[in-house]
Amino acid sequence: MIDRNLNPEFLNDFLDYSSTISNKSVNTIKEYNYDIAHFLKFIKYKQKDIKVDDENIKEIEISDLTLSDIEKIKIEDIHAFLGYLKATYRSKPATIARKTASIRAFFHYLCNKTKRIKSNPAQDLESPKLDKRLPRYLSLEQSKELLKVSSTPPPSTHGNHDNSIRNSAIITLFLNCGMRLSELVNINIKDIDFENNKLNVIGKGNKERAIYLNKACINAINSYLRERPKERC
Repeated sequence: MIDRNLNPEFLNDFLDYSSTISNKSVNTIKEYNYDIAHFLKFIKYKQKDIKVDDENIKEIEISDLTLSDIEKIKIEDIHAFLGYLKATYRSKPATIARKTASIRAFFHYLCNKTKRIKSNPAQDLESPKLDKRLPRYLSLEQSKELLKVSSTPPPSTHGNHDNSIRNSAIITLFLNCGMRLSELVNINIKDIDFENNKLNVIGKGNKERAIYLNKACINAINSYLRERPKERC
């Protein structure tokens, strides 16, 4: 949950623009707010010479920052912030790349979209190089074993609810469709087109995409729907 009262007005305006005009997802807006607020706290700490430990910079209030303060920011200040993240929090390149993207979007809005500041200090800001990692995947035997375990009911002596059919449907969709966890947990029955064996999901960036379901997925979903508690329908 974003507490807008803790932000300067121009940061809230940027979040509103990103949400409505740029159509960014809720999670992206939260990341923008977290990244930019932390950056502005560092800038205030640096500009105002506030005496706090590096770990306590997050506690600095920024609601009183003005666009005049933003006009003073140079690319060297941004580099200093990214260096502070790596030194203080041991932030990984992927994390620094995300924060770099947030900062670029923020200054692009202030300078290019709304002309609230004259120059964009992040115009030549580069992202750190990321190591290319090969995707990790299960072997065929591992996939079969996972399906077997997920579809095995718990011992009756444990007193647990039998969610094995539901679990089997979840694992079947994961193994066959390559969807994200966020996509799976947000599936509604109305998103499934049983006639055409198709599933519509909302993916990264609020983009809708279609996933075609094979026979194993359809059978797993139908098996779960037959056992699904009626009050959840």
